[in-house]
Amino acid sequence: MAQTIGGRGVEPAAADVPAYIVGRGTNVLAWNPLAAALITDFGALPPRGRNLARLVFLDEGMRELYEDWAAKAADVVAYLRLDLARNPGDAGIAALIEELNANSADFRDLWERHELKDKTHGRYVYRHPVVGRLDLGYETLRLPDDPDQALIMHTTEPDSPSATALALLANWAQTSVRSGSR
Repeated sequence: MAQTIGGRGVEPAAADVPAYIVGRGTNVLAWNPLAAALITDFGALPPRGRNLARLVFLDEGMRELYEDWAAKAADVVAYLRLDLARNPGDAGIAALIEELNANSADFRDLWERHELKDKTHGRYVYRHPVVGRLDLGYETLRLPDDPDQALIMHTTEPDSPSATALALLANWAQTSVRSGSR
């Protein structure tokens, strides 16, 4: 829900929307509770498991989470290729690519396309097991001095079914954290 300050509307705070920070090699470095409720409980994963490419290609639950998994997968691979181009000597990125090539035919096929794409803005439709369908836009913010880290924030159209579902998800996340059921 937008707030008004001095008669001007402002965007919701980061706590009101799913937000996370991605570093080199698609490693998830930080996240808020709503991002964990939407995508996966990153805190319950070992640090090595907090990687978007690894999750998208090796976690079967991700195929169910994204309505258009193929588009998400293509975006992740094109972004990973761009990340490798920016950091050609990064052993961690090279090892991740080798692992995904060895374990995912889908990754191999997409990697062979040689596409590059930065993560700037767009939309993903999620099929969440608790709240159902969420059509979310995303914006990516970077500091000019550190292009290897990106803050991704998801938003909804005001008063939309997705806004309602996101509010329900936020409530569910707070309730499950308080009860320890996550």
